[in-house]
Amino acid sequence: MNMDAFEDGLKALRPRLHRYCARMTGSAVNGEDVLQDALVKALHARAEGAEVDNLEGWLFRIAHNTSLDFLRNRSRNTVVPLTDDIEAAAMPEADIVEISFQTFLRLPELQRCAVILKDVLGHSVDEIAGIAGCSPAAAKSALQRGRVALRQLAQAPEDIRLPLMSDTDRRKIAAYVQLFQSGDFDAIRAMLADDVKLDLVNRLQLEGRDKIGLYFTRYAEVAKWRFAFGAVEGQPAMLVFDSEGPMERPAHFVLIDWSENRIIGIRDFLFAPYVLEGMDWARLG
Repeated sequence: MNMDAFEDGLKALRPRLHRYCARMTGSAVNGEDVLQDALVKALHARAEGAEVDNLEGWLFRIAHNTSLDFLRNRSRNTVVPLTDDIEAAAMPEADIVEISFQTFLRLPELQRCAVILKDVLGHSVDEIAGIAGCSPAAAKSALQRGRVALRQLAQAPEDIRLPLMSDTDRRKIAAYVQLFQSGDFDAIRAMLADDVKLDLVNRLQLEGRDKIGLYFTRYAEVAKWRFAFGAVEGQPAMLVFDSEGPMERPAHFVLIDWSENRIIGIRDFLFAPYVLEGMDWARLG
């Protein structure tokens, strides 16, 4: 496989890899961070001459191990007590995709891995074993027990994560959104730190206020976007709606990092719509 075909494969598989990473980490945003780390590892390994016979399986193994590294760093593995009086059958696809990422996070790691790979992404038990680095018997057992636990958890009242932000953070993002709504991008440029970083997720990364000016120009040129103050997984965010499409949910969102009153980071998910699947969000203004 040449490098062009390899990079095309990465691009095609990115949404599926994100579905896995988001549910493994319990967060759409953290899932994207883990996915980016995994893809960097994959590119580095390929440049070092790694032989890849099965690209999807190879990438999922990297994504799996990167997710585990993230979770262990956060010490967020919670074991759920199980009972055996519920049939360990797969939930209907329409039901399982509605289960929140936080609910998946409550499963032990191997059970979570097995259920996501089999019931969300359609992998076989043998493929699960290869990705997780366990025997097929262990993968099958984890899948059965994970299905039982997930049914129990899905029937329990779900904890709702309310947006928790300081008044200062609320004022900053609200002011940022108001400037977008009025089209006052010169005022926004004046708020940028000299070394501000732009991450146009799944497209490009730039650093320096002089280099990201065109980013705001592009938004000024597109009339269809509508902007609102909101929260994504409890973080203050600018929600972006497409007035030419359904307005019930955002088309994408933007996260802002601040240092006092200066903007030091912008993460725009315009080119990563897959991140919205199952994500907790709320419109606050």
